[in-house]
Amino acid sequence: MSNSPTAKVLFRVPDNDGGATVETLWAIPLGDDRYKLDNSPFYAYGVSWQDTVLAPTDAQEGLPTFQSVVAKSGNRTVRVIFDPPVSPGNASDQVLQGLVALGCSYEGANPKYMSVNIPPGVELQAVRAYLVQHQAQWEHADPTYESLFPDEA
Repeated sequence: MSNSPTAKVLFRVPDNDGGATVETLWAIPLGDDRYKLDNSPFYAYGVSWQDTVLAPTDAQEGLPTFQSVVAKSGNRTVRVIFDPPVSPGNASDQVLQGLVALGCSYEGANPKYMSVNIPPGVELQAVRAYLVQHQAQWEHADPTYESLFPDEA
């Protein structure tokens, strides 16, 4: 995260039961209800680190609440579940360090669940191929699988 003033932006992520998971992401206020995301999403789809979003304050929530993406940063997000959990030197750590060697960065919700940032200069296909090659359990978060493969969704 940066050293700029920060706020939390609320995201409601629909679940399969008709409810929603709430996620709040750190963000830098830009004015006019716009925020630059300052961490990677663990649950939200279609947004990545440093994207600019429109998030007017919701009176009920008491927080800026995601409405739309204003500008994409060029970063992309995949999420990986590691089994066994990542610990120094184990097979999961080696896969994670391989992603770093490709040019990615990551944030961990816990030692099993990582949000991986793919910067603009790194090919998404190279990261996908690496994860498939290492039989990782992962998902597309931004871009979503549905947006990449609309005929298969």
